[in-house]
Amino acid sequence: MKRKKLDSKGNIIVGTTAILVVALLLICIFVVTSLNYIQNSNIDSQSNDIFKNIIDDYSTNIEILGQRSIGDATQKVYNGLPILDSEDQIKKNLNKHLEEKNEEFKKKYDIDLDSETLSVEPSDSPWKILFKVRLNGKKGNEEFSQVIERNASIEGLRDPLPIAKLTIASGVMAYGDKIHYKTALSAYMLLHNFDSPESYIEATAPMTIKKCPYDPYVHHGDPNVLKDCLKTGYFHESADGSCYLCRLEAKGKCPHYGMEVFIQTHTPLGNESLSCSDHVVFADHYNGEKIDPNDWNSLILDSSHRKKYGLDGNESY
Repeated sequence: MKRKKLDSKGNIIVGTTAILVVALLLICIFVVTSLNYIQNSNIDSQSNDIFKNIIDDYSTNIEILGQRSIGDATQKVYNGLPILDSEDQIKKNLNKHLEEKNEEFKKKYDIDLDSETLSVEPSDSPWKILFKVRLNGKKGNEEFSQVIERNASIEGLRDPLPIAKLTIASGVMAYGDKIHYKTALSAYMLLHNFDSPESYIEATAPMTIKKCPYDPYVHHGDPNVLKDCLKTGYFHESADGSCYLCRLEAKGKCPHYGMEVFIQTHTPLGNESLSCSDHVVFADHYNGEKIDPNDWNSLILDSSHRKKYGLDGNESY
């Protein structure tokens, strides 16, 4: 039998059908590819979100554990043990705490973490210490590595300088949120031939770090401000005072931006003696005089500190 040839109309139908089939196949391929891409993107997004949440959670813990690590070093000083390298000591303390935290995160997130404290440094603020920690993580086939920087506050920690400088063998004591120098400070002054060491018998100073809110400091010359400052036991920013890391090492001053606190005398004597800022007593060693010669509890200050705190020529404090 002789086959019939397709007419032009038949050719159009066949051609159109072929084009539609090919287009349909291309659409199917595009849809499947898009679905796979979206699915993979969602997986990547979920993985990134998981890692972001872990890093955020871990970063918060670095601030908390950093402060705890500083406190551990301070406790060592209060136990009578010297610290020669405070940064190294705190790094060791923090790495120990981070190992425990990594185990906790393993149970919480089923993630393998490895961390290392890279540095412990003074920050631009004397009230904070900068920590840099390298954190590596692996969960399934996903991995990440990041250096986390966080500042830990020293507020609420004890001042290590008096104990580190004089040692507990001197008889200096810490109780009632105060450092009680007893005869330790006067003996230190006598040993170094400073003027009127008897003026500092039974001297006291704040023990817990509290940032003074009366800023600028000239407001200490306003009525009752100095009285409240001494009663509460505030510490003050000072370019001449030592930072917390150096205070752990018994340094009365250092090249970093630090702090100072008043060592308050309780004596009827009005003799000229060391100005009562702690960096002066423990490092700079220059004299001052009582603000009020008739007040047993009066501060002994030099002219520059009187000016800094608004106490020069002001009798209203």
